[in-house]
Amino acid sequence: MDAVGWGIVGYGWVARDYMEPGIRAAGHRLVAVCDPNPDCRVAAEAAGARGHADLAGLIAEPAVEAVYVATPNHLHRGAVEALAAAGKAVLCEKPVAATLADAEAMVRAVESQNIFYGTAFDQRHHPAHRAIRAQVEAGRLGTVTTVRIVYACWLGRDWSEAGQPNWRIDAAQAGGGALMDLAPHGLDLVDFLLGEPIITIAALTQSKAQDYAVDDGALLIGRTAGGALASLHVAYNCPDALPRRRLEVVGTKGQLVAENTMGQTAGGSLTFIDGATGRAEPLAFDADSSPFTEQVRAFGSALRRPEERAAYSASRDLHTMRLVARAYGQG
Repeated sequence: MDAVGWGIVGYGWVARDYMEPGIRAAGHRLVAVCDPNPDCRVAAEAAGARGHADLAGLIAEPAVEAVYVATPNHLHRGAVEALAAAGKAVLCEKPVAATLADAEAMVRAVESQNIFYGTAFDQRHHPAHRAIRAQVEAGRLGTVTTVRIVYACWLGRDWSEAGQPNWRIDAAQAGGGALMDLAPHGLDLVDFLLGEPIITIAALTQSKAQDYAVDDGALLIGRTAGGALASLHVAYNCPDALPRRRLEVVGTKGQLVAENTMGQTAGGSLTFIDGATGRAEPLAFDADSSPFTEQVRAFGSALRRPEERAAYSASRDLHTMRLVARAYGQG
């Protein structure tokens, strides 16, 4: 497959530390970066990309075919609408936007312009999670009854990126706190693993340990279209040294347990526990490839081969955003 020329809008730590290496590891190339921060542009140029202070400069780059949008959430809409109008393929970070209204407008834009769009739900691409999906599809768990997810971290007020204020704790920029930031991954992952979306949801949020206005933790419960139950615990108030990343899929014939697979990095562990004997069996998967690398490979392949684009759905991603809004009691 020909290497895809990528652009990045918003060259913060996720783009710099995970997406840019993922682009290189996938055999693609980073052509240009747009970021108003001159330090970020210098870092991008050190990685071999051209830096632009405004989006128009990146859009004008003919070698940019696909664009990864990694700005603060409230800026997603403006970037995606402009990129859609320019005919660029877009991979936008989650959540789709800071508000449901912006997310709805974005989906209208990408559908009206008929561009290739995906939300960056990188957890779909972690090799361990792909292995879980394959086990579910093969029937090894029997009838799946429950998915349980813990995805937590510590995010204090004083965390900053390149000396910039912590926008993730600003409701106007982020749209919410731990629930807005972390729960979309889990909600989407349930759909990916089981092949059916969550349709009913409820949540409790907390502001317990951190001294900022947005929620620092949440518990969500949901039920899929097929009747499986899901629980998600997401948090900004869990010390990073504690166990805080766990995924369990439970069925009538067995259980799969993935530890330290939720997140941006490669590795972790995956275990099958037999429902009849209780015997635990470690399962092998590609522990060297990160979800970002695999995400770039999948998106690039679908860009080149339109028949693969059925794996992406703006309307499905909007459904996930609507679940987040409902979890916050908005509609």
